[in-house]
Amino acid sequence: MKKLTLILMGTALTLSLAACGSKPAAPASAPSTFEDVKGEGVMTHAEYINAPVDSEVTIETYVQAKQEWWEDKATIYTQDRDGAYFIYEMNCSKEDYEKLKPGTKIKVTGYRGEFNGEQEIASGSTFEIEDGNYIAPALDATQLLGSDTLIDHQNEFVSFSSLKVEDKGDGQAFFYNWDNSGTQGDDLYFDASVNGNTYTFTVESYLCNKDSDVYKAVEGLKVGDTIDCEGFLYWYEGANPHITKVTVK
Repeated sequence: MKKLTLILMGTALTLSLAACGSKPAAPASAPSTFEDVKGEGVMTHAEYINAPVDSEVTIETYVQAKQEWWEDKATIYTQDRDGAYFIYEMNCSKEDYEKLKPGTKIKVTGYRGEFNGEQEIASGSTFEIEDGNYIAPALDATQLLGSDTLIDHQNEFVSFSSLKVEDKGDGQAFFYNWDNSGTQGDDLYFDASVNGNTYTFTVESYLCNKDSDVYKAVEGLKVGDTIDCEGFLYWYEGANPHITKVTVK
């Protein structure tokens, strides 16, 4: 579900589709050699999560995907070895936005926000680029769906395997907008099940627009298809994964 401040942006948005497909592979040596030492005054992920809403926070994290840039503000998905951070409308020039490639390390200072369950760094934060690079591997969250521990991985890059596409309504495999009120170019919503339970997934159109591979893949889904998915574990009154890749098995 979009925030109302984003709905009126229209075609003026500058979008990044880097996440809408395969993410860059992490270096083979990353799991054993990567060190993520926090600088002075920088919070750990646990300290950030436990910080009160509206309190000032400073983190170091790594860009994983860029959702949009608009009027010198950038919305991005980031992650370190311990967890993820969704950064909403960070102060960012267009020139600096182009420098934020997947893996780029940044130091961000802002205020802890919360939006319908989604934990984020609120609009107006500032950042600086630092030395370092990290691409998070996808966490297989298939068996975490429906569990109380799923929220512990909020905003992380995750995967879901062997899901069955369910009927969204009237034999449709997907909706444009959550209530099927939209048209091509709006968010896509689809339902898929595993272990007897059904869950809703979203292709966020600001992250992956109608020309992206994942958008086209979801438009091509049929009820009963078995699929694998990847994306970011966004939260909106519960898990609302923002899917960036779909593979029909």
